[in-house]
Amino acid sequence: MGHRFDPAHVDRLLSAERMKLLPPDETLQLLDVRETDDVADIGCGPGYFSLPLAAKTKGSVYCVDLSSVMLSYVQKRAAEANCQNVTTVESPAESIALPDHSVDRILCSFVLHEVDDLSQSLKEFIRILKPSGKMLLIEWEKKESEFGPPIHHRLSSASLGAALTELNVSHQLHHLNPVHYGFLVDSSVVA
Repeated sequence: MGHRFDPAHVDRLLSAERMKLLPPDETLQLLDVRETDDVADIGCGPGYFSLPLAAKTKGSVYCVDLSSVMLSYVQKRAAEANCQNVTTVESPAESIALPDHSVDRILCSFVLHEVDDLSQSLKEFIRILKPSGKMLLIEWEKKESEFGPPIHHRLSSASLGAALTELNVSHQLHHLNPVHYGFLVDSSVVA
């Protein structure tokens, strides 16, 4: 844990190859975003998922990232797309600057393998999520691939599943493609 993505490589996060491998609209169907939902995109990067989320709801989309550089990208891209419901929040995943039970949906993609404290980050997600909320946690499977972080920086689905079980939340594993998985977490169901 603790390895951070270098913002100098932001173009990789918006590449056509990534769009093919992890199409935003198709991936976000799992999260079932409703028209009035407030959503937090934790570790939003340049807004790969943030802008598609903003198109799905009239509620607020909170783009949370530790990097002011990434948040600048989101602001620029949101302005270009005329997204009025995007708000940036500079904050670490372990201590998110949002109130308790303030969002209906959380998306966290490719961040949990970078955090210093996985359990604290997950507890923080649960804190800001409304009791009837859902979250989708997307990560790299811990296996070799031609791209992505080194295998020793990846978080296996077994490890993330165990962390979710320890917090007693309902979760369902989805294999999104050969190298990415996602856990859909429903806060209204206790495991």
